Amino acid sequence: MDDDVRWRRIGGVIAALGVALGAFGAHALGEHPRLDTWKTASHYHLIHGVALCVPGLPVWTRRLLLAGVAIFAGSLYLLVLSGQGWLGAITPLGGLCFIGGWALCARRPE
Repeated sequence: MDDDVRWRRIGGVIAALGVALGAFGAHALGEHPRLDTWKTASHYHLIHGVALCVPGLPVWTRRLLLAGVAIFAGSLYLLVLSGQGWLGAITPLGGLCFIGGWALCARRPE
């Protein structure tokens, strides 16, 4: 299996989870005080899951985008579910992964 196919599969699973978690937030969290935080997590989760499906992306771009989903969205999901505010301190590390991944994507090919 080539790299693009493998990453398309990974991206498809990540995007599907983003949709499922967005739906969970919309239907199960009701009037939760941090519902906007959940929406932000699922929004970034879904966008970057779709981005992982784009053929031809450098492997480090994909790795950083995947790490960004895990760290950025994951920390926000956990923050909402657990109420542990300190998790918000981890979130920017995921944002840096997103920025690094997109910066690598914009880099001139060698």
